[in-house]
Amino acid sequence: MTKEQIRFFEKIAANGYVGLEETEYDGWELRFTQGFTGRANSIQIKEPSNLALPEKVAWCEKAYAAHGLPCIFKLTDADTEFISFLEQRGYQAVKPTDVMLLALDDVRAYSDNDAVLEDVRYARDTDGWFEPYFAYEGLSDVKKQELTKKIHAKVSVDQIYIKIMQKDRVAAVASLAIESGYSLLHNVVVAPDLRGLGLGKKLCHAAILISKECGASHIYLQVMQNNPIAQNLYTRLGFEKQYTYYYVMNHANEFRKQVETAI
Repeated sequence: MTKEQIRFFEKIAANGYVGLEETEYDGWELRFTQGFTGRANSIQIKEPSNLALPEKVAWCEKAYAAHGLPCIFKLTDADTEFISFLEQRGYQAVKPTDVMLLALDDVRAYSDNDAVLEDVRYARDTDGWFEPYFAYEGLSDVKKQELTKKIHAKVSVDQIYIKIMQKDRVAAVASLAIESGYSLLHNVVVAPDLRGLGLGKKLCHAAILISKECGASHIYLQVMQNNPIAQNLYTRLGFEKQYTYYYVMNHANEFRKQVETAI
């Protein structure tokens, strides 16, 4: 995948999960969300730079320090030289995450669509969605719950929320953010006591079907390399790895613990 293609995917993925405060600086986007999640508290390259790297990085470090946060970059395979520069400055690339893509034209129509969609609920609002999501993710911190809701409320692209029901109980959830014909599948989580029963696969099938119905040509997702079970599931469904991104951060150990809990 070319650098331009990677930049495109990074841009639309960022639009599907925003920072509550965002600042543009010489082609870079700085995001601040009170330290909750890496995607919402890191720097992403949007356009080519004009300023020298030492000057830009120093400016960003001061900007994050002013927010009480360490300076973190979200960088990809297209940024190897920049990653090397940061490593020489004392940074470390952590939590490698693969971006995987599936062309929906290549997906054969399911012969059992009715069975796939049985007990599936689609909505464009979050009514009854956050509660199981927080419970199954183990996200009990009220402040983080409120930040999550604010992030979703700020997203301006088309969003769809998916619930799988089982005996009047929400058994699994996921969400989609659709832009420019590409559907981002994220927030995939199954009730802990129901894992291993195929609900993750059913969520993916339901996401594929509704993405096609909404006119998307592709569906894509982000999966951490230390999650082989999910990677194997997505590979079996036909998703193919396109590139890898990393969080490149300094030795702020306390914040690293937080970032390692969420993509």
